[in-house]
Order: sequence, then C-alpha cells, then structure tokens
Amino acid sequence: MGTLAVIGVLNVMVLHNRIIEFAVGILATLAVASVPTGVGVAILRYRLYEIDLLINRTLVYGALTAALVAVYFGGVTTIQAAFRALTGQEQQPQLAVVVSTLAIAALFNPLRRRIQSFIDRRFYRGKYDARKTLEAFSAKLRDETDLEALSEELAGVVRETMRPAHVSIWLRSDEAPRRDAQAP
Repeated sequence: MGTLAVIGVLNVMVLHNRIIEFAVGILATLAVASVPTGVGVAILRYRLYEIDLLINRTLVYGALTAALVAVYFGGVTTIQAAFRALTGQEQQPQLAVVVSTLAIAALFNPLRRRIQSFIDRRFYRGKYDARKTLEAFSAKLRDETDLEALSEELAGVVRETMRPAHVSIWLRSDEAPRRDAQAP
C-alpha cells in the first residue's frame, strides 16, 4: 500500500508539473504574441508610417491584380477555344496570348480607377465624402451673401473634411487701417 501511495503522489506531482509547464507555455506564447499585436494596434490607432496609404494601395493593387489575372487567363482560354473550334488545330496560337495581353494593357487604368473609387467609397468614406462636401460648399458659396452664415458653413465644412481639434476663422474688420499707395 505504501508503494501505491508513493506512486500516486509521484503521478500527482508529474501531472501537476505538466499542468504548470502547459500553463507557462501558454503564458509565454501569449506574451510573445502580444508584442506584434501591440505594435499593430499602435500603428493603426496613431496612424504611424502612413499605414492607411499602405492598406489602401494593398487593397487596390491586390484586387486589380486578381481581376487582371482572371481576365488574362479567361481571355487566353476563350480565344484558344475559339481558334480550336474555327481552325481545328490543337497547338496553342500565339495570337491568343497577344490579344489577351493587349486587353490587359487596355483595361489596366480604367479598372484601377474603378477599384480605387470602390475602395474609397467602401473603406475610406470620410475622404470620399470630403470631396462631395467641398463641392456642395463651393456651390453654396456662390449663392450665400451673409458673412456670418458663410463663416459657420466654412467652419462646418473644415470640421467635416479635415477633422481638426479646433477650428477658428479670423476676418479682418472694416475699421482696420488701410495702407495707402501714396508715399508721405
């Protein structure tokens, strides 16, 4: 019975050590993983390294590359199938590759602009809305004659588009001395 008790105590100690090792391993893993997570949060929160621009370009050019690859391989496959059906030849005509390459070159800029505007609307709504807000303000600027209302509108537009901590508008009063062009 004594040996069984000793074996039982040893088993409990081994199990206890394994639990402690497992817990230490998990804590070490969490500690190591928290460093890059903290750096990532700091970069995103405080806009370090202009990460917004990097994310924007990654989204635009990643989607553009995927779309152009799909168009290229789809075009090559379709044109080759059409040539096989028309001519009955089994070898790959180089014309299919040339036509697909020219189609990719022609589609690059229009497709990039469309993807860029989609991503701006979807993910960077403030920047997209800023342009529309400024356009609306310029239209209102032509019609408004009240300086006080125009000042408030201008401050509101600046707050919306640029999101500064503080906005103030300084206007020169009519009583301010004017410089004459004549010399004394």
